[in-house]
Amino acid sequence: MKDILYIVVPCYNEEEVLPETSKRLKEKVTGLIQAGKVSEKSRILFVNDGSKDRTWELISALHESDPIFSGIDLTRNRGHQNALLAGLMTAKDKCDMTISMDADLQDDVDAVDRMVEEYYAGCDIVYGVRSSRKKDTFFKRFTAEGFYRVMNLMGAETVFNHADYRLMSKRALEGLAQFKEVNLFLRGMVPMVGYRTGTVEYERGERFAGESKYPLKKMLAFAMEGITSLSTKPLKMITGLGFFIFLVSIIMLITFIVKWALGMTVAGWASVICSVWAIGGLILLSLGVIGEYIGKIYLETKGRPRFLIREVLNDEG
Repeated sequence: MKDILYIVVPCYNEEEVLPETSKRLKEKVTGLIQAGKVSEKSRILFVNDGSKDRTWELISALHESDPIFSGIDLTRNRGHQNALLAGLMTAKDKCDMTISMDADLQDDVDAVDRMVEEYYAGCDIVYGVRSSRKKDTFFKRFTAEGFYRVMNLMGAETVFNHADYRLMSKRALEGLAQFKEVNLFLRGMVPMVGYRTGTVEYERGERFAGESKYPLKKMLAFAMEGITSLSTKPLKMITGLGFFIFLVSIIMLITFIVKWALGMTVAGWASVICSVWAIGGLILLSLGVIGEYIGKIYLETKGRPRFLIREVLNDEG
């Protein structure tokens, strides 16, 4: 008997794209079942992340029309990463493998076949990686690639040009379940799980309908979340910067003493003011970074639930 596949799709205000997404995913899963690659118990699991439109109504209607569709309704909006984790943890006990993808159809659905093949070849985690960014604007390409480079530079291990389109086996999901932090950055957490991994390249398309849920402002916040959730390198950089400024101040002090001893006038009030402003700015920046870490410690110690589920629609047949 073939293994059970669950495709987990987080949804937030996706009523425009959901009919087409469900159609294409159903065709894909049905095709895999008919080809004998996955079990007839395989499902498509939509996670409603507190949508304000008719997303949950559509998910419920899909489930009523065909048991291949399952659904999870969160009590409120918890963000993409929490919604995705809710779907993965719910599917963990029902399947042998999951594939997570966004609802906007930018991820190539046909890459699912190759991911499943990699799974049967022995991979516990298969990353969907963009083959190129030729369709992106220069600004989008520059900022996106810069995002991955900065993340890795700061010590947050990520897979270049990989978002959240990935396959995970049951034991990989069980490994992920042992990570209890509240501040989630799954792109960095999944590589920490380990096990044998593989990659599948695909061409990312345009969003089918609706608007992007990740404008530049959210992407910057997402990057900061990832860095501070997975690495302490910024704190080490602050320490190094402090030592550097201290050494510069010692050198300047010695220089001024020598000039005074030689009877030379020490000019440059403008440079002094600039130095005060520069050091003051660095202090405030350092306090801000430290504050980010303290805030995360504060949230982690509270132990609040990462998500709460209102309703689950599932028919395992």
